[in-house]
Amino acid sequence: MINISVPLQKIEADFIAAKGITLYVYRLDMNHVHISGNKIFKLHYNMLDAVKQGKRTILTYGGAFSNHIAATAATGKEQNFRTIGIIRGEEYEELNPTLKFAKSCGMELHYVPRTLYKNRLELQMYVKEKFGTREYYEIPEGGANLSGVLGCKEITNNIPVDFDVICCACGTGTTLSGIILSLKEHQQAIGFQILKAEGFIEKEVGHWLKKSGSNQQNWSINEDHHFGGYAKINNELSDFIRAFEKENTIPLDYIYTGKMMFGIYEMIQKGEITKGQTVIALHTGGLQGNSGYL
Repeated sequence: MINISVPLQKIEADFIAAKGITLYVYRLDMNHVHISGNKIFKLHYNMLDAVKQGKRTILTYGGAFSNHIAATAATGKEQNFRTIGIIRGEEYEELNPTLKFAKSCGMELHYVPRTLYKNRLELQMYVKEKFGTREYYEIPEGGANLSGVLGCKEITNNIPVDFDVICCACGTGTTLSGIILSLKEHQQAIGFQILKAEGFIEKEVGHWLKKSGSNQQNWSINEDHHFGGYAKINNELSDFIRAFEKENTIPLDYIYTGKMMFGIYEMIQKGEITKGQTVIALHTGGLQGNSGYL
């Protein structure tokens, strides 16, 4: 069981009150200095599985600004695991803050061309050839496996109020899948897809629910607020994030939670969330990635 205690912060805004909606931000970004947001939940059972298998090396994947890479490196340092990061793209002459942090935690960084990274089969062959002599435990990009889903299923256990709707930003669908599996009959989940790929998150969530033996239908995917694709932003989103932090003293990240919160506000304004409902916006952390935008 993963037990945490973080603030549940109510958003005080006239237009939300006028719609008769109660909106909270569940501050998972405050659960750990370096392994914040949903990462503790995604990694918890993966690390336990590694121990059960007698493996003390963790190998995982991600981009240059990956929250997952940073969190895995920090977890490895904290729990005395060796960590290897397979990084999408070319090596930079000077490491960005994310990769610099990962390296400072002892993570070995190995870069692969984007074309190779995109081809899962070839990437797997490359990794096995390069690290085949090592006994490592592999975690997919973003912690997207059943152990990650199992961990995220425990997120709602820690929320101290009953709610009608829970929202989260989606890059792989792992967190949303776990949340859906934990929902009560009267509750529903909305996932905000942060990358431009029609039907991608819907397909991924469907896959994990099927793997878990669930046919739940109390969820939906909003694909209208990706702002052009993964890590893409514009002035409208940037202005919104700055204004939101100023009004609520809650920092949002530009890749995930900023897009989700923008989408929630728009859905409330359009009447797409029912009057009288209590809504939870899940803050999944990722603030370390903001260094690439500031």
